[in-house]
Amino acid sequence: MPCIPFLDTLFSWLRLRRAPGQPNSPAPAQPINPAQQSPTPAHQHAAIAWGAHVSSAFRQKVIAITGRLAMDPNHLMAIMAFETGRSFDPAVTNHAGSGATGLIQFMPATARALGTSTAALARMRAIDQLDYVEAYLAPYKGRMKDLPSAYMAVLYPRAVDKEPGHVLFRKGSKAYKLNRGLDTNGNGEITKAEASAKVAALLAEGLRPGSKG
Repeated sequence: MPCIPFLDTLFSWLRLRRAPGQPNSPAPAQPINPAQQSPTPAHQHAAIAWGAHVSSAFRQKVIAITGRLAMDPNHLMAIMAFETGRSFDPAVTNHAGSGATGLIQFMPATARALGTSTAALARMRAIDQLDYVEAYLAPYKGRMKDLPSAYMAVLYPRAVDKEPGHVLFRKGSKAYKLNRGLDTNGNGEITKAEASAKVAALLAEGLRPGSKG
Protein backbone atom coordinates (compact mmCIF):
# COMPACT_ATOMS: atom_id res chain seq x y z
CA MET A 1 0.00 0.00 0.00
CA PRO A 2 1.58 3.32 -1.04
CA CYS A 3 2.26 6.04 1.51
CA ILE A 4 0.53 9.13 0.07
CA PRO A 5 -0.35 11.57 2.85
CA PHE A 6 -3.18 14.02 2.45
CA LEU A 7 -2.06 17.59 1.82
CA ASP A 8 -4.44 20.35 2.79
CA THR A 9 -2.36 22.79 0.74
CA LEU A 10 -2.93 20.71 -2.39
CA PHE A 11 -6.58 19.93 -1.69
CA SER A 12 -8.02 22.47 -4.12
CA TRP A 13 -6.18 21.05 -7.13
CA LEU A 14 -5.01 17.59 -6.20
CA ARG A 15 -6.74 14.90 -4.23
CA LEU A 16 -3.97 12.71 -2.91
CA ARG A 17 -5.61 9.67 -1.37
CA ARG A 18 -9.23 10.40 -1.23
CA ALA A 19 -10.32 14.01 -1.04
CA PRO A 20 -13.89 14.44 -2.34
CA GLY A 21 -14.09 14.19 -6.11
CA GLN A 22 -16.86 16.75 -6.49
CA PRO A 23 -18.25 19.57 -4.33
CA ASN A 24 -21.44 17.74 -3.46
CA SER A 25 -20.66 14.11 -2.77
CA PRO A 26 -23.73 11.86 -2.74
CA ALA A 27 -25.20 10.64 0.50
CA PRO A 28 -24.40 7.06 1.46
CA ALA A 29 -26.70 4.48 -0.05
CA GLN A 30 -29.69 3.78 2.17
CA PRO A 31 -30.03 0.26 3.58
CA ILE A 32 -32.44 -1.91 1.64
CA ASN A 33 -35.17 -3.80 3.43
CA PRO A 34 -34.45 -7.48 2.69
CA ALA A 35 -38.18 -8.10 2.38
CA GLN A 36 -38.32 -5.64 -0.52
CA GLN A 37 -35.38 -7.12 -2.41
CA SER A 38 -35.96 -9.18 -5.51
CA PRO A 39 -34.21 -12.55 -5.80
CA THR A 40 -30.46 -12.32 -6.28
CA PRO A 41 -29.63 -12.44 -10.03
CA ALA A 42 -27.63 -15.46 -11.08
CA HIS A 43 -24.71 -13.29 -12.21
CA GLN A 44 -24.18 -12.16 -8.61
CA HIS A 45 -22.84 -15.63 -7.87
CA ALA A 46 -20.10 -15.27 -10.49
CA ALA A 47 -16.51 -15.68 -9.36
CA ILE A 48 -14.52 -12.45 -9.21
CA ALA A 49 -10.97 -11.37 -8.33
CA TRP A 50 -10.17 -11.83 -4.62
CA GLY A 51 -13.64 -13.30 -4.11
CA ALA A 52 -12.19 -16.24 -2.17
CA HIS A 53 -10.89 -13.80 0.45
CA VAL A 54 -14.26 -12.20 1.29
CA SER A 55 -17.71 -13.46 2.25
CA SER A 56 -20.30 -14.46 -0.33
CA ALA A 57 -22.48 -11.54 0.80
CA PHE A 58 -19.60 -9.10 0.33
CA ARG A 59 -18.88 -10.48 -3.14
CA GLN A 60 -22.53 -10.25 -4.18
CA LYS A 61 -22.75 -6.68 -2.93
CA VAL A 62 -19.64 -5.68 -4.89
CA ILE A 63 -21.18 -7.14 -8.05
CA ALA A 64 -24.43 -5.26 -7.42
CA ILE A 65 -22.61 -1.97 -6.73
CA THR A 66 -20.38 -2.20 -9.77
CA GLY A 67 -23.41 -3.02 -11.90
CA ARG A 68 -25.00 0.25 -10.80
CA LEU A 69 -21.74 2.12 -11.40
CA ALA A 70 -21.12 0.52 -14.81
CA MET A 71 -17.68 -0.73 -13.82
CA ASP A 72 -15.96 -4.11 -13.66
CA PRO A 73 -16.28 -5.78 -10.23
CA ASN A 74 -12.81 -7.25 -10.66
CA HIS A 75 -11.41 -3.73 -10.85
CA LEU A 76 -13.06 -2.61 -7.62
CA MET A 77 -11.89 -5.74 -5.85
CA ALA A 78 -8.32 -5.16 -7.05
CA ILE A 79 -8.42 -1.56 -5.85
CA MET A 80 -9.69 -2.58 -2.42
CA ALA A 81 -7.10 -5.36 -2.22
CA PHE A 82 -4.40 -2.80 -2.99
CA GLU A 83 -5.67 -0.17 -0.58
CA THR A 84 -6.02 -2.63 2.30
CA GLY A 85 -2.89 -4.68 1.69
CA ARG A 86 -5.02 -7.65 0.58
CA SER A 87 -6.86 -7.70 3.93
CA PHE A 88 -10.21 -6.10 2.98
CA ASP A 89 -10.15 -4.75 6.53
CA PRO A 90 -12.55 -1.80 6.94
CA ALA A 91 -10.42 -0.42 9.79
CA VAL A 92 -7.00 -0.56 8.09
CA THR A 93 -5.17 2.77 8.20
CA ASN A 94 -2.45 4.35 6.08
CA HIS A 95 1.00 3.48 7.38
CA ALA A 96 2.26 7.02 6.80
CA GLY A 97 -0.18 8.34 9.37
CA SER A 98 -2.27 10.40 6.94
CA GLY A 99 -5.49 9.30 8.61
CA ALA A 100 -6.71 7.42 5.54
CA THR A 101 -8.92 4.52 6.62
CA GLY A 102 -10.82 1.63 5.15
CA LEU A 103 -11.51 -0.23 1.94
CA ILE A 104 -10.49 2.62 -0.37
CA GLN A 105 -8.55 4.59 2.25
CA PHE A 106 -11.03 7.36 2.91
CA MET A 107 -9.35 10.53 4.08
CA PRO A 108 -10.94 12.38 7.05
CA ALA A 109 -12.20 15.16 4.76
CA THR A 110 -13.71 12.62 2.40
CA ALA A 111 -15.47 10.85 5.25
CA ARG A 112 -16.94 14.13 6.47
CA ALA A 113 -18.16 14.97 2.94
CA LEU A 114 -19.95 11.61 2.90
CA GLY A 115 -21.64 12.35 6.23
CA THR A 116 -19.47 10.15 8.42
CA SER A 117 -15.98 10.00 9.94
CA THR A 118 -12.95 7.75 9.63
CA ALA A 119 -13.58 6.58 13.20
CA ALA A 120 -17.12 5.55 12.29
CA LEU A 121 -15.94 3.88 9.11
CA ALA A 122 -13.38 1.88 11.06
CA ARG A 123 -16.11 0.52 13.33
CA MET A 124 -18.22 -0.72 10.43
CA ARG A 125 -18.35 -4.17 8.99
CA ALA A 126 -16.68 -4.31 5.59
CA ILE A 127 -19.98 -5.10 3.88
CA ASP A 128 -21.58 -1.99 5.41
CA GLN A 129 -18.65 0.22 4.45
CA LEU A 130 -19.31 -0.72 0.84
CA ASP A 131 -22.26 1.70 0.94
CA TYR A 132 -19.76 4.52 1.37
CA VAL A 133 -17.52 3.12 -1.34
CA GLU A 134 -20.48 3.27 -3.71
CA ALA A 135 -21.44 6.78 -2.59
CA TYR A 136 -17.88 7.96 -3.12
CA LEU A 137 -17.59 6.45 -6.62
CA ALA A 138 -21.08 7.46 -7.78
CA PRO A 139 -19.93 10.73 -9.45
CA TYR A 140 -17.76 8.66 -11.81
CA LYS A 141 -20.53 6.28 -12.90
CA GLY A 142 -19.96 5.14 -16.47
CA ARG A 143 -16.49 6.70 -16.62
CA MET A 144 -14.53 3.90 -14.94
CA LYS A 145 -14.29 1.77 -18.07
CA ASP A 146 -10.86 0.32 -17.38
CA LEU A 147 -8.68 -0.35 -14.34
CA PRO A 148 -6.49 2.78 -14.61
CA SER A 149 -9.58 5.01 -14.84
CA ALA A 150 -11.24 3.23 -11.94
CA TYR A 151 -8.15 3.68 -9.81
CA MET A 152 -7.85 7.34 -10.76
CA ALA A 153 -11.32 7.86 -9.26
CA VAL A 154 -9.74 6.84 -5.96
CA LEU A 155 -6.27 8.36 -6.31
CA TYR A 156 -6.48 11.36 -8.66
CA PRO A 157 -9.97 12.03 -10.08
CA ARG A 158 -8.83 14.65 -12.56
CA ALA A 159 -7.26 11.86 -14.59
CA VAL A 160 -10.28 9.55 -14.76
CA ASP A 161 -10.94 10.47 -18.38
CA LYS A 162 -7.30 10.97 -19.40
CA GLU A 163 -5.21 8.70 -21.63
CA PRO A 164 -2.89 6.12 -19.99
CA GLY A 165 0.15 8.23 -20.80
CA HIS A 166 -1.21 11.33 -19.09
CA VAL A 167 1.35 12.70 -16.64
CA LEU A 168 0.06 13.06 -13.09
CA PHE A 169 3.21 14.20 -11.27
CA ARG A 170 6.58 15.53 -12.40
CA LYS A 171 9.94 15.51 -10.66
CA GLY A 172 10.52 18.64 -8.63
CA SER A 173 6.99 18.82 -7.31
CA LYS A 174 5.95 17.83 -3.83
CA ALA A 175 3.38 15.47 -5.33
CA TYR A 176 6.10 13.67 -7.28
CA LYS A 177 8.27 13.36 -4.19
CA LEU A 178 5.43 11.74 -2.27
CA ASN A 179 4.72 9.32 -5.12
CA ARG A 180 8.18 8.78 -6.61
CA GLY A 181 7.94 5.05 -5.98
CA LEU A 182 5.38 4.92 -8.79
CA ASP A 183 7.87 6.25 -11.36
CA THR A 184 8.72 2.80 -12.64
CA ASN A 185 10.95 3.91 -15.53
CA GLY A 186 12.68 6.62 -13.51
CA ASN A 187 12.15 9.34 -16.11
CA GLY A 188 10.93 11.92 -13.62
CA GLU A 189 7.28 11.61 -14.60
CA ILE A 190 4.48 9.50 -13.18
CA THR A 191 1.77 8.64 -15.67
CA LYS A 192 -1.73 7.33 -15.18
CA ALA A 193 -0.58 3.92 -16.39
CA GLU A 194 2.40 3.85 -14.01
CA ALA A 195 0.28 4.93 -11.04
CA SER A 196 -2.12 2.03 -11.61
CA ALA A 197 0.51 -0.62 -12.42
CA LYS A 198 0.61 -2.06 -8.89
CA VAL A 199 -3.17 -2.29 -8.80
CA ALA A 200 -3.03 -4.12 -12.14
CA ALA A 201 -0.59 -6.60 -10.60
CA LEU A 202 -3.04 -7.23 -7.78
CA LEU A 203 -5.83 -7.72 -10.30
CA ALA A 204 -3.80 -10.47 -11.95
CA GLU A 205 -3.02 -11.99 -8.56
CA GLY A 206 -6.65 -11.87 -7.51
CA LEU A 207 -7.75 -13.73 -10.63
CA ARG A 208 -5.50 -16.70 -9.92
CA PRO A 209 -6.91 -19.98 -8.62
CA GLY A 210 -7.20 -19.78 -4.87
CA SER A 211 -7.90 -16.06 -4.89
CA LYS A 212 -10.70 -15.84 -7.43
CA GLY A 213 -14.01 -16.90 -6.03
